[in-house]
Amino acid sequence: MPVRVLVVDDSNFFQHRLKDIINEHPDLKVIGIASNGREAVEKAEELKPDIITMDFEMPVMDGVTAIKLIMANRKVPILMFSSLTYEGAKVTLDALAAGALDFIPKDFAEVSRSSEALKKKLHERLITLAGVSARIAAAPLVESKPSSISAPTSMRAPVSQAAPSSFRASTPTASVQHDSAKAAGPDNYRLKKQPKILVIGASTGGPVALAEVLITLPANFPLPIVLVQHMPENFTKAFAERLNKQCNIRVREAVDGDQLQPGLALLAPGGKQLMLDKRNGGSVRILPDDERVNYKPSLDITFGSAANTYADKVLGVVLTGMGSDGCNGARLLKDAGSSLWSQDEASCVIYGMPMAVARAGLTDKVLSLKEIGPRLVREVM
Repeated sequence: MPVRVLVVDDSNFFQHRLKDIINEHPDLKVIGIASNGREAVEKAEELKPDIITMDFEMPVMDGVTAIKLIMANRKVPILMFSSLTYEGAKVTLDALAAGALDFIPKDFAEVSRSSEALKKKLHERLITLAGVSARIAAAPLVESKPSSISAPTSMRAPVSQAAPSSFRASTPTASVQHDSAKAAGPDNYRLKKQPKILVIGASTGGPVALAEVLITLPANFPLPIVLVQHMPENFTKAFAERLNKQCNIRVREAVDGDQLQPGLALLAPGGKQLMLDKRNGGSVRILPDDERVNYKPSLDITFGSAANTYADKVLGVVLTGMGSDGCNGARLLKDAGSSLWSQDEASCVIYGMPMAVARAGLTDKVLSLKEIGPRLVREVM
């Protein structure tokens, strides 16, 4: 049975183009179209789609307001279409805070010409996110901290096994699950060596997860922090500013030459790569885009650089996300003697990146999202 999609957009052109593109995939079917947020709320209740694509700027009711009302009534995976501008980034972060699971750039030229790259990206994202619908529970939205990014706990789920194998992240084998459980171990686990730097990476679901972790850290957190979140250019600047307002620690988008400082989190800029440098007591290098690298920024590159610069004095953390970025870099960290934690399956939006390091036997500690921040405080302060 195909994944049932509700398309929400006020543009007649986009409605029909998206419908045509989505319906090209045999496992996807558009079952309805809404022209504004109010219609979206009504049709979400009437049609009960498996997933919704949502525009923001619409008459009658905007997309973020619609997301809040839809999620309050019936939790459903929502994919936001976002403008690749600074303002578009801020709106997208509001949408994620309201309960949307992910976003995709809204590019008129790509949609107009039915770009093959867009088709592949949209099909893959819809299939993958729709997989969480089977795992949504009837639990209420989690209570959010003031100004924090929050998402329904019930939306944090791994990819459903109903997803086609070409898109699905496989579930760990029984032996891997045993190893992961052993890695989690008893609560007397302690870091073998005190780290000098904390590096955290995430993709899908990362904005919510990173906020939840960082909000728990005190202003006097003793380690410098580097963050790698898969996001386009402009989005990382808005995201860093948002985190900086929410957190006790300082957060900003990294620029070339930034000094690493305790209690300062530097977010890798979208569309570029972040590497660490030993000079001047520790700093970051921001490198231009390289078409040979799939992710910009890439956790593999930052992890590998951290291993080369700090050897066994790194604590790496892999949070929710599609794919396996970070696994190769994590292997370099482990070879250098550093420690690695990963988010557990139950608290992930998409159990891809953390699963990759767990399956590779690289995880020292598997933690739920709510445990990671407090654990960081206990281990390094």
